Amino acid sequence: MSARYQFAGATAVAISASIESGIRTGGLAPGAALPPVRVLAAELGVSPATVARAYQELRQRGLLATAGRHGTRVRPRPPVAARRSALRPAPLPGARDLSRGEPDPRLLPALGPHLAALAAETGPPVGYSDAGVLPELAVAARARLSADGVPAGDLTLTGGALDGIERLLGAHLRPGDAVAVEDPGWANLLDLVAALGLRPIGVPLDDEGPLVAGVAAALAAGARALVVTSRAQNPTGAAVSAARAGELRALLAGRRDLLLIEDDHAAELARVPLHPLAGATASWAFLRSVSKPFGPDLRLAVLVGDETTVARVTGRTRVGAGWVSTVLQRLVLALWRDPAVAEVVERAAESYERRREGLLAALAEHGLPAHGRSGINVWLPVADETSAVTALRDAGWSVAPGALYRIAAPPALRITVSPLTAQDLSPLAAALARAAHPTPPPGFST
Repeated sequence: MSARYQFAGATAVAISASIESGIRTGGLAPGAALPPVRVLAAELGVSPATVARAYQELRQRGLLATAGRHGTRVRPRPPVAARRSALRPAPLPGARDLSRGEPDPRLLPALGPHLAALAAETGPPVGYSDAGVLPELAVAARARLSADGVPAGDLTLTGGALDGIERLLGAHLRPGDAVAVEDPGWANLLDLVAALGLRPIGVPLDDEGPLVAGVAAALAAGARALVVTSRAQNPTGAAVSAARAGELRALLAGRRDLLLIEDDHAAELARVPLHPLAGATASWAFLRSVSKPFGPDLRLAVLVGDETTVARVTGRTRVGAGWVSTVLQRLVLALWRDPAVAEVVERAAESYERRREGLLAALAEHGLPAHGRSGINVWLPVADETSAVTALRDAGWSVAPGALYRIAAPPALRITVSPLTAQDLSPLAAALARAAHPTPPPGFST
């Protein structure tokens, strides 16, 4: 807790360094409250303006967040390397961990046979001058995207969806610019926006995706980029419907002052149709990662978009990481081409759907309205996150508090269904019913 950490420093630079050190070492855990500006100033014998500058610098770097009447706190996942125990407290011994948001490793395709086949291939090593997107992978990626109605002309690769989003935002925006993000939304994205010094504008959503009125309000407030999750939205499971896509395309049509980013991270695991917004604006990008269906360690995402946007990302990659490993590209291509792997992914998608819909049905029997149209998570509104998380922990279940994913949306819990079995659904729903006090708004943020 912050009360146990000894702050130090006589200048804003020294004070901010002391706070950052506390975050790194675990003396200031994620979510820890910092002293009010005047209190810390008196403690250190400096002016309140000096402490305020230190806090401001750390907020701009994404380490701290202002929590209204709750004061200034360490962000849930500040962008600085810290001891793992500080960033992620371990669940109680014997507790079932439903907080991670990861796919079930038992349902991932085996990589061994394809890695062995790649190792047996002969040919000259790839050098700097030959690196880039493999032509055969580009052809396969375009075919897969085109089949889903995504215009797939200009194409590049990034090291996963979040890496692609970071490169897109960095190429188009500057610190202080506003970004429209889903609320509730992907915690990693919210942390990234803060780390880049950008200003998030929350867009409320329902099961069919971002609300049109919310997007319009964000545009009116000066948003220069809009990030939309196509399907399996994290944390709510929302998926953009055909009707919502049509309304959003009409709103966004022809805009030249907005970067549109679509994230289809679930890809083959999403058992709902894709209704893309791609091409609605002059500047746009569509990302599809391979991590959820094929394994989190496969850090590759396909990025398509307009010529200028893709060229900016490609150029920035060239002067940084250079390229996505061609060994990884060949492995992904082999997985795409293997019919047996496609069957494994389809079975996984069916399994997640059974678990998710089974939990939603069990919760409904207890009168708990929850959300989870697609993906691997269920979003359950509650009256008080802290008490619900604590009660569930005491009952042997670890879930993620909604505060990690919210800007202005009401309290909720995120439950990942990946570790669940059919036998878990009834006792988990009963535990949730005892812990949760539902709030049934028409959308997620009203």
